[in-house]
Amino acid sequence: MSITVKDVAKKAGVATSTVSRVINNHSSISEETKKKVRKVMDELGYTPNLAARNLGKRSASAIGVILPPLNSKERLGNPFYLETIETINEEARKSNMSVAVASARDFETLLANVERMHRQKQVDGFILTYSDKYDPIITYLVEENIPFTLIGQPYQQEEKIIYVDNDNQLLGKQATEHLIEKGHQKILFITNTTHENLYYERFFGYQKALMMTGLPVFPAVSFEKTEDYPNFAEVLKETQATALVVIDDLFAVRIMQLATLLGYKVPDDLSVISFNNSIFTTLIHPYLTSIDIDVASLGEIATQQLMTQLTKTEAQSSLRVVVPHELIQRETVLNKHNMNKTYPL
Repeated sequence: MSITVKDVAKKAGVATSTVSRVINNHSSISEETKKKVRKVMDELGYTPNLAARNLGKRSASAIGVILPPLNSKERLGNPFYLETIETINEEARKSNMSVAVASARDFETLLANVERMHRQKQVDGFILTYSDKYDPIITYLVEENIPFTLIGQPYQQEEKIIYVDNDNQLLGKQATEHLIEKGHQKILFITNTTHENLYYERFFGYQKALMMTGLPVFPAVSFEKTEDYPNFAEVLKETQATALVVIDDLFAVRIMQLATLLGYKVPDDLSVISFNNSIFTTLIHPYLTSIDIDVASLGEIATQQLMTQLTKTEAQSSLRVVVPHELIQRETVLNKHNMNKTYPL
């Protein structure tokens, strides 16, 4: 016996019209009621009419873009994800596909949203825009054999995943080498995440560059919690650092502001280099030196690879595509070699 809207309404204690509005995500229904009705739908295994209409179709003609949990101001304001969505949308349009975004404030809710999108056949496949050590979603996608591509390097099951990424170890190494070439010897690595794969890769590159030149390697300075910020002044004083490699542009801007509040001038007292080459690099002064990771290509290739999976009967089960990067020199790295030069009067 199939479950109907009436069955859901009866168990949830609401009208059938309310259930219909919840299915269509109508703004007139409160979030509390939506959660209650959706919970009952899940318990009963009810498939909404939206999915039923798609059952006979070959395709939903849509791609699901999965964002990481938006649980911090840095995540909410990071232009990387907006640029990625825009690029994916443009590439999908070429194949007459639309884009649906899955987002939430925590992994549990995000996983539930992704499961619902798949179960209701709202999308044909997914693009995962991040790689996180504690992410349950990538495991779900692999185990359910759902077509998807990943932007970033996976922590596990790499042999089963098609992904596009930069060489983040090389990025971290080259950023650090640039500072070394400018005469800096005491360099810190600054991050606001220690569980994303790009952190591990970039920090490893930082360590490698310093070890190869015999310079001191410091532990990563993490600002994952608000209470970590007051320690920054002490860290700078103890290490006598003259340069920072920061995990991305948005966080680099915050670190530059904090350094200024502590009385440091950028780049005279403290040089800064970061990654992404986002809009934030030229919204502040001095302009930020950054490594361009070519976000457009990351999004384009991830979309193209997903389309290949959806259209070919024998698509590849695993693939790594590496997107080139470029160092963009601006104003936040001081050349210390020039400080020792003398000029004739």
